Amino acid sequence: MIRNLLIASLFILSLGASHAATALSGAWQNDQTANVRLISATNAVGQDTSLSLGLEIQLADGWHTYWRSPGMAGLPPQLDWTNSQTDAGNLLDTTLFYPAPKRYTAYGLETIGYAGHVVFPIDAKLRKVGQAVNLDLALNLLVCSSICVPKHFALTLNVPEGQATPSTEADLIKIAKSQMPGDAETSGLLVKSIKNDGENLFITVESREALDNPDLFIENASNISFAAPVVKISHAGHRAEFKLKPADTLPENTKLEGMPITLTITSGAHALEQRVTTPTASAPDLQTPATPLPLRLAILFALIGGFILNLMPCVLPVLSIKILSVVSHGGGDKATVRRSFLTTAAGILFSFLALAAMTIALKYFGMTLGWGVQFQQPVFLVCLVILLTFFAANMWGLFEINPPAWLADNANKATYHPKLAGDFVTGAFATLLATPCTAPFLGTAIGFALASGPANILIIFAALGFGMIIPYLAIALFPSLATKMPKPGAWMIKLRIILGCALALTALWLLMVLGAQITSRFAAFVGLAMLGVVLLLALKRTSVSKRLVHIGLVVMTVVAIAVTFSGSMIPRAPAIADMLWLPFSGQAIAADIDEGKTVFVDVTADWCLTCKANKQIIKSDEALQQRLFHSDIIAMQADWTNPDPIIERFLQKYGRYGIPFNIVYGPAAPQGIVLPELLSPSLVIEALDKAQGRQPQP
Repeated sequence: MIRNLLIASLFILSLGASHAATALSGAWQNDQTANVRLISATNAVGQDTSLSLGLEIQLADGWHTYWRSPGMAGLPPQLDWTNSQTDAGNLLDTTLFYPAPKRYTAYGLETIGYAGHVVFPIDAKLRKVGQAVNLDLALNLLVCSSICVPKHFALTLNVPEGQATPSTEADLIKIAKSQMPGDAETSGLLVKSIKNDGENLFITVESREALDNPDLFIENASNISFAAPVVKISHAGHRAEFKLKPADTLPENTKLEGMPITLTITSGAHALEQRVTTPTASAPDLQTPATPLPLRLAILFALIGGFILNLMPCVLPVLSIKILSVVSHGGGDKATVRRSFLTTAAGILFSFLALAAMTIALKYFGMTLGWGVQFQQPVFLVCLVILLTFFAANMWGLFEINPPAWLADNANKATYHPKLAGDFVTGAFATLLATPCTAPFLGTAIGFALASGPANILIIFAALGFGMIIPYLAIALFPSLATKMPKPGAWMIKLRIILGCALALTALWLLMVLGAQITSRFAAFVGLAMLGVVLLLALKRTSVSKRLVHIGLVVMTVVAIAVTFSGSMIPRAPAIADMLWLPFSGQAIAADIDEGKTVFVDVTADWCLTCKANKQIIKSDEALQQRLFHSDIIAMQADWTNPDPIIERFLQKYGRYGIPFNIVYGPAAPQGIVLPELLSPSLVIEALDKAQGRQPQP
């Protein structure tokens, strides 16, 4: 028995050994200063037209070798493949790649290269596919410490015919390739601007991650060497400004202007390579801020903003309910329609006045209430998700919403209309869901109200309510708009399903917002709980015990709230801006303004649908994209998805208490140019031109 087990074990081990990666490398050529060898990423040539090779160098302590552009002194590696470029060698051509280098200073000279262990990836093209490759390389290598010593190595490597499988050295070559400079997307580094003053180059670089000992190397056809840059890091470590000066006097008739150069930027394990042309520079001058808003204009803005709220996507769930209400009146009584829509209008107006009262109370106790900030609270969000889930299930006919039996029994039958309570709640719900949206004119009106006393707060919030109820009043005034609809029938069942799906999509959007606040894992648990609620409501129509279904609904609802509450207790990581944006920093803005730079600030949040619409507008315009993200403009983003007192104070400084909020600073607008809530490419470009002191484009 034991003998059989041993035989089986040896068989399994032999199978594993037959599939294990084998080494394929040339012999080490050893020297006191450097050990060198050739390696292959595969143990056979296979059927590819090229081979992935590597030149591996292990340098002694204190010694270094050189990059392709060695700096003020030194020589890059010299590789001679002549002996391999024969029929027997089967080598057609090679390309040597350089990992990101480091800077070395000795005796006042700046040099660029590598110390310790380095692998140079090599792409070797073959003369004949599938035929063995016999490499014979003559390598000249300059290595330096306190002295420089030229070294010569004769390196060989034979790669046999056969199926190409990874060798044990494949990972070395893979790591070396990952250390090569990439583009902006792979490196997370972005060249924002390049300027020159005739004597120096000024290059601004932004990073997706915090910068780690950043450096910048410049190559050019004129062989002009640059001294080590002076580096200024700002914006919480996400922005570096490099000032580079030529190491020697420029040759006669040579200018920094219009020179094609290759930039290699390094930051920790990340590196970017980009070819650019040095530009000319220009400069500008000044302007004044806007005057305060009069009350009558604030009231007008509030009326217009309140009306436009009906068209914003935040109010979609309530519109679904109200659309169903309108069509259900088809062929009905005009008096009933009038009562229904007046009651909904009363619910909206009551809610705005309640918000005004709450705002006044909070201001009295030294606090402020921003527009839509309740969407920063995870428990509030999950309560809305639960509410929307039940509304959607009601639309799908899984259950009916009826008033409590005690209320129906005690009400005066002649005057009580059970539907009116629902109409009033619909109006209140409309106000609640409207708050994450900022319509045009609304932000200005809200800012005026929240920066004013109790009387103005009541006036502006009442005007917002009146603006929002205009469509409801119109139908109450002309009820035939509803009664002339087709009579309810089978078509309404399909409409209810469609409107229920709209409610479900709104709940899904809120779950995505919740995921940004308490992590997607917790939000997924809440989503599963809501799916359980829908399934339980569907079971209610079967023979399953209604008592068990009701217990299950309570359990699912409690679980959703408990999970959200637990997730909200976990410390939130700071929001990470898109790599094209710098994270918000009030100190950095002040410093940039003092230096006469142009700054575009975007205050946004995952729950702000108007903000997302603005982002799409920016993304859709290539000229604006180039201007914001590929010029010397600093694009900064403040994420207000979660509460942030710094962002709150920044908004209040400009009399704003809701988002979106966008402002542009520049040499000609040090106080800032506040943009409207809804952006357009032409509006943003016009503000950028104005802030920079440019003449508007025709």
